[in-house]
Amino acid sequence: MTKTILITGGAGFIGSHLCEKLLSEGNNVICLDNFFTGSKRNIEHLLGLKNFELIRHDIVEPILIEADEIYNLACPASPVHYQYNAIKTIKTSVIGVTNMLGLAKRAKAKILQASTSEVYGDPLMHPQKEEYWGNVNPIGIRSCYDEGKRVAETLMMDYHRQHCVQIKIMRIFNTYGPRMAENDGRVVSNFIVQALKGEDITIYGDGSQTRSFCYVDDLVRGMVTLMEKDHFTGPVNIGNDSEYTVLELAEMIKEFTGSKSKIVHKPLPSDDPVKRRPDLTLAGKELHYKPAVPIHEGLNKTIKYFKTVL
Repeated sequence: MTKTILITGGAGFIGSHLCEKLLSEGNNVICLDNFFTGSKRNIEHLLGLKNFELIRHDIVEPILIEADEIYNLACPASPVHYQYNAIKTIKTSVIGVTNMLGLAKRAKAKILQASTSEVYGDPLMHPQKEEYWGNVNPIGIRSCYDEGKRVAETLMMDYHRQHCVQIKIMRIFNTYGPRMAENDGRVVSNFIVQALKGEDITIYGDGSQTRSFCYVDDLVRGMVTLMEKDHFTGPVNIGNDSEYTVLELAEMIKEFTGSKSKIVHKPLPSDDPVKRRPDLTLAGKELHYKPAVPIHEGLNKTIKYFKTVL
């Protein structure tokens, strides 16, 4: 059966890969994006396809669309972008998510919310399990994103309990791959761009803070599997549970690019999490999910992409 699938934020880094995957499975895909952080370049190769439609729209404004499934990815996801207009960011996660849930309720559509590991804040539990409630600063500079995504999860659960909307909540951990924005301020894109340009590779703090990096194909596979899983709402962590320090990442990228860049240290921004690694036990049990792309393979594909962009 051919489904009509709405993807908000579909012209973004992750959204564009999701559009490709769902189109390849024979679905009709409606990509909705306001192009704040998304880019037409990410989806221009899809524009000629008869089962692909692009709508320029901001989910903070209501919209009427018929769809069988909704993937709600609309929201700037890197600190540089979400702090640029903090009020707009939290509105996207509160008013925008309310609009999308209203749409799902009317259309009787399943809806998946792209939540984030940021709901755990600077975690006191390591690795992070889904039942952990987090350690978030509600008034910090990152709270427009962290608290916005926490409210989005609340709204999802309330629409599920009160209106029986079929919901899915996915907590995404650091994701990387082709089509990341070169100016988004995330470590992988920052380091690759700096290394390729021969600039200093800037590490904030001493570089001992850890992250877990998931290649975008693994993430998208987890997303589609979650949407197809009956009687399971989540929240569920999706990512890669291999953990690296930021310094290790910088050294890997330097090696893979053959760059002569120097590694330099700058002060750590406030509320920056010290450790971040998903516990994937639930994803393994419910979705048979296991990340498949090792970091050296994923980084080399990402470096190859950035060479074409730069």
